[in-house]
Amino acid sequence: MPLPRFTDIVDALPETVPFVGPEAIERQTGIPVRARIGANESGFGPSPRVLAAMADAAPQIWRYPDPENHVLRTALADRLGISSDEVTIGEGIDGLMGLIVRMFIAPGDKVVTSLGAYPTLNYHIVGHGGVLELVPYRGEHEDLMALAEAAGRVGAKMVYVANPDNPMGSYWPVAEIEAFIAAVPEDCLILLDEAYGELAPADGLPEINTQKANVLRLRTFSKAYGLAGIRCGYAFGDRRIIRAFDRVRNHFGVNRQAQVAALAALADDDYLRQVQLKVAAARDRIGEIAIASGLTPLPSATNFVAVDCGRNGAFAMAVLKALANRGVFVRKPMVAPHDRCIRISVGPEAEMQMLAEALPQALQDAQGAV
Repeated sequence: MPLPRFTDIVDALPETVPFVGPEAIERQTGIPVRARIGANESGFGPSPRVLAAMADAAPQIWRYPDPENHVLRTALADRLGISSDEVTIGEGIDGLMGLIVRMFIAPGDKVVTSLGAYPTLNYHIVGHGGVLELVPYRGEHEDLMALAEAAGRVGAKMVYVANPDNPMGSYWPVAEIEAFIAAVPEDCLILLDEAYGELAPADGLPEINTQKANVLRLRTFSKAYGLAGIRCGYAFGDRRIIRAFDRVRNHFGVNRQAQVAALAALADDDYLRQVQLKVAAARDRIGEIAIASGLTPLPSATNFVAVDCGRNGAFAMAVLKALANRGVFVRKPMVAPHDRCIRISVGPEAEMQMLAEALPQALQDAQGAV
């Protein structure tokens, strides 16, 4: 029996998943993951106040969530110093990206992004028939002026930058970001991904300014707040763009427990500061482990460290697989020349110690495999 027809766009797409999860690796290999330090989650977990708030709210889970996310939006607006109609909530940054692409990208529209940058946006763009214009990195940084130039040259509808950056962990200071924003044509939407903003240096985030109509900024509760599992993020910018989310979003998409957890996390600044200190210490620990094994850790403004394995992508992949065989889950960039690196997320000391023990053995295995 024939199937109902897909759209031409979907019919032409491969069946892919942007990220292979540690659960899938366990199913494929039969090896339990002992150190989950590959997905840039927060192994330090959420605030105890968050867990208590979720427990208190659990009996009300039978209720639909507030479709307007009113309390959380208001709290975020107060924190950012803007109006609540300049903030929208979504199912993590990934979910918001899907909505943004749906709002702005029609088949054939061009989007500029960096070659090897965070892949989920690309996944949404090709899924809506958009065309990617890829700009190489400059060293370990996204090339801001080359991105702006490409946006003007190809007449792009959107240009994407993550600051701090995934997968390299680098960041650009405020002056560079502001120069980039000024260089992009005003009719091109700037998508500024600040998923790691709470972990960035003091000069890493521009001042909040929703008057710049073509800048849309994205943040999340998945990283520093330790809530990757609830899928809650937010976008803020010009109210005319923010209001347009109501035309396309899943109005019950942010569940009741996510709203409760995010609100409690936002209120616990003391715990956030503790996590920031733990992240900084764990980054240093990863650096020490890498150097002890003869590898080079790259500077990071995130909750992970890109570690240069010193050879090529095939060797780095062999290191990654050898670590997985020892129950240590890490990831790596997939585009040369950054594919020479593995990317290690911070975590508690017990997992850092597992890494310290497994890495020298994994390197030895990789030497024989490549």
